[in-house]
Amino acid sequence: MNALTTLRTLMSLGPLNVLRVAVYRLSLKAGIHPAQRLRRVAPDGPFYGNPHKGAPKGAVARDDWTNGQAVYFGLPLKLGAEPPDWFANPFRDGVKAEAKKPWWEISDFDPGLGDIKTVWEASRFDWLIAMTERAALGHDDDLARLNLWLQDWVQNNPPYCGVNWKCGQEASIRVMHLALSAHILGQVEKPESSLLALVKLHLERIAPTMSYAIGQANNHGTSEAAALYIGGSWLAAQGDEQGRRWQSIGQGWLEERASTLIEGDGTFSQYSVNYHRMMLDTYSFAQCWRQSLALPELSRQCRERLAAATNWLAQMVDPETGWAPNIGANDGALVLRLTKSDARDFRPSVQLASALFRKTVAYDKPGVWDQPLTWLKIERPQTKSIPLESITHDQGGLHILRSEQAVAYLRYPRFRFRPSQADALHCDLWVNGQNIARDAGTFSYNSGQEDLNYFSGTRAHNTVMFDGRDQMPRLGRFLFGGWLKARRVEPVRQEGVEVTATASYTDNKGAEHQRDVCLGPRRMVCIDRISGFSERAILRWRLQPGKWQLKEDVLRSDDMELRISCDVKPYKVRLTQGEESLYYLQKTKIPVLEIEVDKAAVLTSEFRY
Repeated sequence: MNALTTLRTLMSLGPLNVLRVAVYRLSLKAGIHPAQRLRRVAPDGPFYGNPHKGAPKGAVARDDWTNGQAVYFGLPLKLGAEPPDWFANPFRDGVKAEAKKPWWEISDFDPGLGDIKTVWEASRFDWLIAMTERAALGHDDDLARLNLWLQDWVQNNPPYCGVNWKCGQEASIRVMHLALSAHILGQVEKPESSLLALVKLHLERIAPTMSYAIGQANNHGTSEAAALYIGGSWLAAQGDEQGRRWQSIGQGWLEERASTLIEGDGTFSQYSVNYHRMMLDTYSFAQCWRQSLALPELSRQCRERLAAATNWLAQMVDPETGWAPNIGANDGALVLRLTKSDARDFRPSVQLASALFRKTVAYDKPGVWDQPLTWLKIERPQTKSIPLESITHDQGGLHILRSEQAVAYLRYPRFRFRPSQADALHCDLWVNGQNIARDAGTFSYNSGQEDLNYFSGTRAHNTVMFDGRDQMPRLGRFLFGGWLKARRVEPVRQEGVEVTATASYTDNKGAEHQRDVCLGPRRMVCIDRISGFSERAILRWRLQPGKWQLKEDVLRSDDMELRISCDVKPYKVRLTQGEESLYYLQKTKIPVLEIEVDKAAVLTSEFRY
């Protein structure tokens, strides 16, 4: 059964994608990959001169990455004022990554290092954007600092050696940030030769492994295509013929990835709110760059898919707080951060993408979400905002139900691409902008096996867990097998003052789960019909931290009540603890209500607010 499940999963991933990844890995192991033959010398700075243009009117600079205040995964971290140690894990004293070996000889998952992303974070050059904004506003010391830090990075990261050259996507993020800084400082048309040389150095790393990025069917392909397009067109504008070829390759893949990875209803292949934002930010900057260099339009289908993806993300974001459900993998990735707002505020990304791809504003009132438009000199549209509605995105498996004061999100399995979490029929509930019933997040990709199993597994979601196992068998760190298929999907529909939706599935062991959700003016009712399991089933509600008190079958907090009923007895109701990760590498305790049965049952959960 395991071999058959694995085979079926590989077929679901796509034979060509599997072949791309296999050829990449085998050629590296054999020492014959073209990327292994690259030999280059790094350029010397300075990389940026004095700003050729002042900051746009109304632009506000970020105040981080100064006075030792760094930002890692959206949270402040105290480091020294000097350039950071580019190989240190700042969360583990004295722990450093490999700095000298060729990148292909370095493991992604070194237990001695911990999470490799802790090292990569500073080398994404987010600090460059913060310093660039302040330099554009006339802070000469920040211009000196950003050149100093770039020179330090170049000296300590010789081309294609060390952990920071290991990933093509990491190199791509650096290219986008280098280009964004030049755009803000007005140095795209007449860049420093050292800056162009640094960009070209990165493109030479990215181009040979593009096939592997495409085989991932995720944000790696979109990021690396954008880097080739942006960096290539920049080089081409300066007369570099190789840049012209990279530009063409990058545009081709940008258009192909949009049509392949973004569904017609706007769903992105990773089924993740945070990765959806990363993809959309990447395309937004590529579009801004295209406009600034007067390059040919992206294809019509590409633009249509990006407009749909913009609407998808807008529907997920609370307009008052900017926060969104923590659904899907979330490693805290945030590229092109041009505002001082919290990393979990999605409104700046939605506003920018809406202006570019829908020619509307997402948020009518002026606010911090307008800063990307200001810095990138994108005219603010006058057209009205995107309406928030009750809707079913069936190609991606998502019901969104809205009432006057609440919104519920119901995930169901429509997996054309690999799922990263076992979260079928997870339900998120938001009331007046507060996330009452919530998802766990991710925490880390290289923590202990217990954390890895927990955060991506079924127990970390508001759904039913059968016989103590995940809804799908785990085949690897990032791969589940036995992909679920939705059954009996009834789209969102209005019934008087209430909104309803339904979905169900049967797993590969015969357990069945149907969930009916009804959202009304002051309540949400969730009915779970479960059967086909062997010993026990547990329904979990992961709740907003607060003073919850359980009395018999009723759980109460100051302004919320959750009533449980079941058509069979006995059943157990208990209030316990779980964990959530709102920011990568951070986790906190939250209350979890568990309802356990040992036979087929109909469980009813009623939230009153």
